[in-house]
Amino acid sequence: MIRRLRGGWKKPALLALALLLLPYGLILLYTVDVIRPVSTLMLRDLVLLHGYDRQWVEFDDISPSLVQSVMMSEDGQFCRHRGVDWGEMRAVVTDALDGKETRGASTIPMQTAKNLFLWNGRSFLRKAMELPLAIAADFVWSKRRLMEIYLNIAEWGPGIYGIEAAAQHHFAVPAAKLTRRQAALLAVSLPNPFERNAGKPGRGLQRLARVIERRASGSGDYIKCLYE
Repeated sequence: MIRRLRGGWKKPALLALALLLLPYGLILLYTVDVIRPVSTLMLRDLVLLHGYDRQWVEFDDISPSLVQSVMMSEDGQFCRHRGVDWGEMRAVVTDALDGKETRGASTIPMQTAKNLFLWNGRSFLRKAMELPLAIAADFVWSKRRLMEIYLNIAEWGPGIYGIEAAAQHHFAVPAAKLTRRQAALLAVSLPNPFERNAGKPGRGLQRLARVIERRASGSGDYIKCLYE
């Protein structure tokens, strides 16, 4: 009886282990430049027959203003950390333990890992899976490849994935032709693209965009890992 029980658990355990290791295998596979990854959200839209708009664009064909704006808005230490900003993470944990309102501490590698392999929503399980995936992705991929993948899978509205589709949808221009203001609007809409419409910004979004635009204009030292 005991042997049967052990045998019954063996296959599910192996399957669970394979699913846990699969993203790490995909991280190695995605080092190949010609491969264009799709995210779990894109797969969800396909399964639900919603469809989506994503037009892959190479890193060099993305406006530097957009790259600068996204870094200043989402992860100012992108070139300096190794996947996780532990200083920011400690500050968030300290605030949470003190009962204070916490802010986001997700880096671009963490968001890329979540978008590619995991799911939306807050949970300790997802965060525990996200951290080692972010570290692995940052270790295996170059910073340029990491940013290229992130900007091609980020969601900028219902069914709008990647910066090329976002630029065309919101401003009717290719990603390479985005202005500084357009880039800043797209960057500040990333945290909640369903409520923050870059193409039709309210006063609050315009105010945030002006702040990011100023930061992006002085971001030279922060983006050397991408443009050296």
